[in-house]
Amino acid sequence: MRAALLLALLACGPAVASPADSTQSTVAAADEQAPADAKPVSINLEDLPYPYPVAFLSLTMYGEQVRMAYMDVPPAGLANGRTVVLFHGMNFFGEYWSTTIDVLRKEGFRVIVPDQVGFGRSSKPIVPYTLHDMAFNTKALLEKLGVSSVELVGHSMGGLVATRFAFSYPQLTTHLVIVNQIGLEDARLQRPWRSTDEVYAATLKRGWSDAMATMRRYFVTWKPEYEKYARIHYGWTLSGEWPRMAMIRALLQQMVYADPTVYERPHVKAKTLVLSGAEDGPNFRTLAKQVADAIPGAELVLIDDTGHVPQYEAPDRFFPPLVRFLKSDARPRGTGSGR
Repeated sequence: MRAALLLALLACGPAVASPADSTQSTVAAADEQAPADAKPVSINLEDLPYPYPVAFLSLTMYGEQVRMAYMDVPPAGLANGRTVVLFHGMNFFGEYWSTTIDVLRKEGFRVIVPDQVGFGRSSKPIVPYTLHDMAFNTKALLEKLGVSSVELVGHSMGGLVATRFAFSYPQLTTHLVIVNQIGLEDARLQRPWRSTDEVYAATLKRGWSDAMATMRRYFVTWKPEYEKYARIHYGWTLSGEWPRMAMIRALLQQMVYADPTVYERPHVKAKTLVLSGAEDGPNFRTLAKQVADAIPGAELVLIDDTGHVPQYEAPDRFFPPLVRFLKSDARPRGTGSGR
């Protein structure tokens, strides 16, 4: 019964913390089944190769000096004059956009891929995390890079960040693509707040079985190469910095609960595409349609037999509509909703 509850909560994405129903002995038993060659992984991923050079933007957050990592990838061949920003999900980081970067740069796009603070190669401060800060930091990055107009692609949690950015900075945003966003509904109307300490205690207990369960539920058809990301998450638990990372993960889960974007959707002015794998939970099709219906003029494309990460699982059906949309004309300025 408890295993079924855990999987049900995982299906809601990382915004929902698994209940503290696992004992240390249960986790230890699960960890015995972890790969024999599993190794500790740096919480800043210095040991994970990124597909393109990584640079850093210095920021001050809540009085703490931090660095935001990013890749700024030029177009391959003839530039089309457009810039795409890729926002990663809760359980990922900029590195996993590798294939998407290559597809877009070959189409003439400049591609900017930030690791939000708290993720990937960026700093890991223990501070309050908000979507507003993530959008604001991304805007600061674009100002540093001299970019005044962007097309946004946000996956999973990145869909929340992209929505918040488009809502907050409509003058900068021409196109918005939402890919299998979490936080499809206001969770505050469905379940009570849990203390951060409770969420942290549950996060600390995560082991190999939890990492694999999270990744497996993302895909309709599992492939061995997807295990890479379970190994990274498990590797963090073997690091001496795991208590810090566990607290950051807990704070991020709290952020998604407390900071919904549901009520901003009707005010998004950017041309929008909801592009998602359709099999991302039992009610995902209905919820994805609600998102598209709430954003004025939004287009909905659902990819059958595909789960939470369509850019991996169904690239042949994901990239053509993505490229078509990003190459389409933006709405004329001053047209409001576009309807």
